[in-house]
Amino acid sequence: MSTKHGKKGDILLEMKDIRIDGFSDERWHKIIKGIDLTLHRGEVMGLIGESGAGKSTLAKVLAGEIMPAGGVVTRTGKIGYLPQDPRTGEDQGNVIDRILSVRDLDQIAKRMRAVEEEMATSEGTALEKAMERYTRVEHEFSTAGGYAASAEAEAIASSLGVPNNLFDQQLSALSGGQRRRIELARILFSGAETLLLDEPTNHLDADSIIWLREYLSKYSGGLVIISHDVNLIETVVNKVFYIDGNRNVIDVYNMGWKHYLLQREQDEHRRKRERANAEKKAEILQKQGEKMRAKASKATAAQGMLRRAEKLRSSLEDVRVSDKVAKLRFPTPSPCGKTPLSGEELSKSYGSLEIFTDVSAIIDKGSRVVILGLNGAGKTTLLRILAGELESDTGSVAHGQGLKIGYYAQEHESLDFERTILENMMSATANIREPEARNVLGSFLFSGDDVHKLVKVLSGGERTRLALATLVVSAANVLLLDEPTNNLDPASRDEILAALSEYQGAVILVSHDEGAVQALKPERVILLPDGDEDLWKEEYFDLVTID
Repeated sequence: MSTKHGKKGDILLEMKDIRIDGFSDERWHKIIKGIDLTLHRGEVMGLIGESGAGKSTLAKVLAGEIMPAGGVVTRTGKIGYLPQDPRTGEDQGNVIDRILSVRDLDQIAKRMRAVEEEMATSEGTALEKAMERYTRVEHEFSTAGGYAASAEAEAIASSLGVPNNLFDQQLSALSGGQRRRIELARILFSGAETLLLDEPTNHLDADSIIWLREYLSKYSGGLVIISHDVNLIETVVNKVFYIDGNRNVIDVYNMGWKHYLLQREQDEHRRKRERANAEKKAEILQKQGEKMRAKASKATAAQGMLRRAEKLRSSLEDVRVSDKVAKLRFPTPSPCGKTPLSGEELSKSYGSLEIFTDVSAIIDKGSRVVILGLNGAGKTTLLRILAGELESDTGSVAHGQGLKIGYYAQEHESLDFERTILENMMSATANIREPEARNVLGSFLFSGDDVHKLVKVLSGGERTRLALATLVVSAANVLLLDEPTNNLDPASRDEILAALSEYQGAVILVSHDEGAVQALKPERVILLPDGDEDLWKEEYFDLVTID
């Protein structure tokens, strides 16, 4: 097979007879069985499947983060792995050092800065010694390609929406979206022969996504991409691995996205036809065998027919069940006063990094507000302050009569990762009974033993569904939603947009998803970092996807 990069290259990743098990309800269950996968240089493989089918788990196996229950994985060369979990990665040190560390250049850079500071404050002999040390360290940095590498790292980070004024900032002061961009920049800068990218377009603005598509389409190594971004998959993928959660197998399609969709549909029609024909033959054999079994002279032949019928049925491939979609909905809001939530003269800084100052927000009953701003302007920070998850440096937040807040955090901070799905649901609100909790969870596609899974083993899409499920029972009359459509497959995204349009309470939304803003039908907009407030206008849509 040839690829868009030319002739098929060396094998970079190979797995044989891989089995992946999952643990829930004190038992091990098969997630995926008998996987064979080969990735050559120049191939771009898309891992496709429903949320929870095992895509992220398989990526972790490929990256060597976890061991499979069976089988062998062979890796050639360096691997760059971007996990889906936005909380992954170091939170100490500054931005540029974090990116440079993937090539072991960060320590030399730190020594250079330390000597520079020493030269700035030293005199006489001490200054001369510092200058000598700087010459040695600078030579080491230059020999290691540090200057060219630094320029490359900064160019990649800038293309992904990280502004230059953040390069020297501490990671601990940055938002989750900024941290995610930096981790992606680090992986792209790594020089790895193989990239494993799990939802790489999360937290990226439109321009950064376009740049990423172009970058990946020209990548000369091997790529494995997990993404619900159809445009990204359609643009760069030339090989599709579809994880069928119903059959617990992977279907391999050595073709691009559009051809895959057509071929998959044809395969499903074929399986349905074959199953129908085989079931018809099995039924005939079954009936004939039952008739003949009554006659002693034909008992042996009858048993043979019955065995053939059973063999026909057992050898059939399962027909794909229609992809399940969560019945996403928001709670019926409880009664409240005219102004359930407001914030006055709010400000927030992280060390020397000023996020915003003197921001006010008045949220009336049933109002619909969108918060817009450039990358790092403080959108998530403002939501956390209004939700009571973070203290502001100045100003105050006032709770009106009957206020009940429902807060959806983009990094799922509202969930306890060490507890089960059911335990999280039971603690979401007072006086909820287990049957009611299970009923709500069932509508969000968590049923049976699934409710006993720990949250930490769930995929990003499953965590999103659970976090939304906890809102349903909250009776919240003010929803604070931070990127609620991230990690959702297209069908589930459509469900949440429909639910958003029907919700009768107040909503404050942060989102890069233009469709989510359209579904909300906002009345007002708050522009950060200045905190300017305005009536919603169509031209503000241009700012939704800019970050």
